Amino acid sequence: MTSEPALDADAAPDAGGVPGVEALLDLAVGRLGGGRREGQHAMALEVVEAIDEGRHLLVQAGTGTGKSLGYLVPAVRHAVVADERVIVSTATLALQRQVITRDLPLVADAVAPQLPRPPRIALLKGWHNYLCLHKTGGGYPVDDATLFDLPGITPGESATEHPAEAPGRARREDGAASLADQVRRLHAWAHETDSGDRDELVPGVPDRAWRQVSVTSLECLGQRCPLLAECFPERARAAAREADVVVTNHAMLGIAVSGSPGVLPEHGVVVVDEAHELADRATSAATVDLSLTTIEHAARLARRHAAAETTALDAAAQELGSLIAQAPAGSFPLGLPEDLRTAVGAVRDALRELLTRTKPDPPQGGAAPDGGAKMAQSAVLQVYEVAERMAAEDSSSDVLWCSRPGDGPGAGWGDGVSRLHAAPLHVAGLIRAGLLAETTGIFTSATLALGGQFDAVAGSLGLGRTDDDGGRWRGVDVGSPFDYPRQGILYVARHLPAPGRDPATDAQLDEIAGLIEAAGGRTLGLFSSRRAANAVAEAMRERLDVPVLAQGDDQLPTLVRQFAQDPATCLFGTISLWQGVDVPGPACQLVIIDRIPFPRPDDPVKAARARAVEKAGGNGFMAVSATHAALLLAQGAGRLIRATEDRGVVAVLDPRLATARYGTFLTRSMPNFWPTTDGRIVREALRRLATPEPAA
Repeated sequence: MTSEPALDADAAPDAGGVPGVEALLDLAVGRLGGGRREGQHAMALEVVEAIDEGRHLLVQAGTGTGKSLGYLVPAVRHAVVADERVIVSTATLALQRQVITRDLPLVADAVAPQLPRPPRIALLKGWHNYLCLHKTGGGYPVDDATLFDLPGITPGESATEHPAEAPGRARREDGAASLADQVRRLHAWAHETDSGDRDELVPGVPDRAWRQVSVTSLECLGQRCPLLAECFPERARAAAREADVVVTNHAMLGIAVSGSPGVLPEHGVVVVDEAHELADRATSAATVDLSLTTIEHAARLARRHAAAETTALDAAAQELGSLIAQAPAGSFPLGLPEDLRTAVGAVRDALRELLTRTKPDPPQGGAAPDGGAKMAQSAVLQVYEVAERMAAEDSSSDVLWCSRPGDGPGAGWGDGVSRLHAAPLHVAGLIRAGLLAETTGIFTSATLALGGQFDAVAGSLGLGRTDDDGGRWRGVDVGSPFDYPRQGILYVARHLPAPGRDPATDAQLDEIAGLIEAAGGRTLGLFSSRRAANAVAEAMRERLDVPVLAQGDDQLPTLVRQFAQDPATCLFGTISLWQGVDVPGPACQLVIIDRIPFPRPDDPVKAARARAVEKAGGNGFMAVSATHAALLLAQGAGRLIRATEDRGVVAVLDPRLATARYGTFLTRSMPNFWPTTDGRIVREALRRLATPEPAA
């Protein structure tokens, strides 16, 4: 493995007179008003070399490197010069929005005069992210039968053609009225929008309202839709097929690797930003569930919209529902118990029969296809495929478990429904076969070298465990412009007891209060559970005279904005804050991590993967739990230093980081802050930061 960038790529113009990537990068950075960053140039050269050689690349680029331009400039250059489409995928909507609205247009505009032709760019999302004109025009039945009991709108007609509410007729309960108002707004927006893209609707609407105006790809009528020429998702896909660079998201890559490669246009290169999240996104995309509720929903649509008889399915569903209710929560390491597998098989067989009865009849006399029948068939097909997967004789490639509502082992989603779940035991093979078989992969993030090595992330992406096996991939760290040992301190509270079941001990609360008091607020608290975050927030509100915000008090963007605007404020939360907060400046000078973020011991997928590693002779704890913790620690600690002027402390209240054998692996994954276990030194440093000396 190598950690030094290869800087021997030619930056001079090629045979066609196109300037090298370094010259183009300077143009783009100059357009932003920025200066040269060595790490950014090293990254761009590595990307060029990897694409030219058809070799996969993992490039770790620390915060402040400018990695977006580091991969976009070579991507645009290659796409236009080689006439080979490049897919760029981001993990979050915020980053996707930044790339498609700011970074990529800037790069395209800056380098276009130096290229044979201007680059074409496009944005591609999942089908359900776009409004369906046929549905707003009445081509599909309303999903919620009670929604249009309210006066004011009829499916298929413009919201502007109706009175707001009939005089003298009382509204239903406020929630229904609010939902109807949202749908009226969406029907009006359908006549205004040019893209139909949900993210362009500001303010947005709840999922329940959006479902009234969108369809899934399975529900879409496709080429038989009477509004095909105006179809928003079809337009987006047509634009993607003509573009040089297509921006999408990890959810779309997850769909592609789960067996639907056609969701992406043909391409030769894929660039994955925030690549450390791809394996989890692929796992999520390939995870399915089965419950009495989902089966009954499919049966109800089949009866209502396809006039299908569902007696056999209803009986099979009741039997399965009864068995799920009695099954123990948790995983089934040896596959579903025989009674459950037999019951799932009966549901599968009934659904197979129902599929033939819900097939829409061909439209007669030029009439539009029946959208309701298509919805019914789609619902039946989805549940059938899940049941077929769970009832398979050989389920060794899946992790199967039962969840219950509420908290605890095998916990469900809090909606009162018990479920069976299936998730892939491994996704590396899916990613390798579905994404990288004939494509060059460029993977980048600030956290790819866990424990100082790229092997763990490379293995999760299907690249093999080493980059020395025939040169199939290369791992490189282009560094960071930050001087971490001078800008930050890593404090491990070695004197504290190891964390237990309690959300916080008295000793931890004393330590947290002392640190926050020394910092004068300015604290981002990252906790392993919502229960711990809330308990500590409540305790600090009682002990300290500083504002304390907790995740859940308001929308997360609002909380982060309040935290950034008032340096005295503290913000406590869980996983969304570990990876989603970018607050440079004096508002964030102390990051507190309550414990090493190992996965829950009852996590069915992580536990199954650890067992598989051990069965193969490896160390399941290090391969799964420690790797998971290292990634989150690296992300959480990375919240501290976001600019060259930032200073501060990352305080880890878990002594195991200093005492356990795996502690070195974890700390090597984090920025190389100056380390200490002396709380007195840390509190004095925080006080100096909170009260800087006046200028001479």
